[in-house]
Amino acid sequence: MTTTFDKLGVAEDLCQALSEQGIESPFPIQQMTIPDILAGRDVCGKAKTGSGKTLAFGLPLLQILPEAKPGRPTGLVLVPTRELATQVRDELAPMAAARGIRIAAIYGGDPIEKQVKALRKGVELAVCTPGRAIDLIERRDLSVEDVRHVVIDEADRMADMGFLPQVEWILRNVGGSHQTLLFSATLDGVVDSLVRRYQTDPARHEVESRGVTVEEMTHRFIQVHEMDKAKVAAKIIQSSGRTMVFTNTKHGADRLAAKLGDLGVKATAIHGDLRQNMRERALSNFSEGKLAALVATDVAARGIHVDEVDTVIHYDPPSDHKTYLHRSGRTARAGESGLVVSLVLWNQELEVRRLQKRLGLDVPLVEMFSNDPRLEDLVEFDPEAA
Repeated sequence: MTTTFDKLGVAEDLCQALSEQGIESPFPIQQMTIPDILAGRDVCGKAKTGSGKTLAFGLPLLQILPEAKPGRPTGLVLVPTRELATQVRDELAPMAAARGIRIAAIYGGDPIEKQVKALRKGVELAVCTPGRAIDLIERRDLSVEDVRHVVIDEADRMADMGFLPQVEWILRNVGGSHQTLLFSATLDGVVDSLVRRYQTDPARHEVESRGVTVEEMTHRFIQVHEMDKAKVAAKIIQSSGRTMVFTNTKHGADRLAAKLGDLGVKATAIHGDLRQNMRERALSNFSEGKLAALVATDVAARGIHVDEVDTVIHYDPPSDHKTYLHRSGRTARAGESGLVVSLVLWNQELEVRRLQKRLGLDVPLVEMFSNDPRLEDLVEFDPEAA
């Protein structure tokens, strides 16, 4: 049975703002959690990125947040990356405008004075990365005394990135009684300890997420030569649509993006050392199709959510099978299948065969040079017949 946002208790003006954005019916995580959040309960939601959780916590918060005094937001969202901070802010902005709710994204890598200025004007909802939030709290430019609603978003990624001590420091400093909402793709281990320590009798909701499976992708393992490797990557990108290329180091990402540029491929590197505005520009250019390829490190890729990636290239082999799936999953979004290509040097063959075994993949390694016509359509090419 389909339901609507107004049946979940979402106010009419917010429903109207959603409608103007072309959003008519709620996702499963929104159906499950919005009524509980509006009722004031703590909520623990298990849901992956792309499941609609930003609106799941954002809509009810926009409806119930009290007005804030300067420097003292009433709502706080903690997120692992600066990309996610801006994404949450931008996604909620049209609905917030309908309500007169002020939102600020607070993250490192952006001028702190600009953020202080926004806080002094007054914001109801601060979407923060933990490190920058602590800086501002210690400078007394941000107070969490009046916070009545806290969201911990992507708690599992916060744990992976080592941010949980900072998250807990902030949670311990939130004053008075408040509602705590936690969303995570996994709820075991340290994430479970957060739930037990900082939530009171939470309503637990889980969206059955279809994990990305190897069957949903086309896998190709190409044996390449060091001197020819960048040219092979360029050839694959030129024959594909939007491509994400993964390297193991920031330096490697920069070097490869430059090489691809020399080979006539519009590509940009994206990693933690880039200034925020450069990362944002690279992402929007990629989303809009102005860039053919994004060359990313694994850490930077955690904050990137781009739909409709046609091809993923493992330029450097991933450290393990989980990383292979995580990288490759960029291309099997929303039920689409995609092409995943691993470039393998002669001294990486053993490592890659072990990886295949862990993934349950039995795909031959095929040697190719950059002038090989088979690179123009790796989906149709049959490695078994090579």
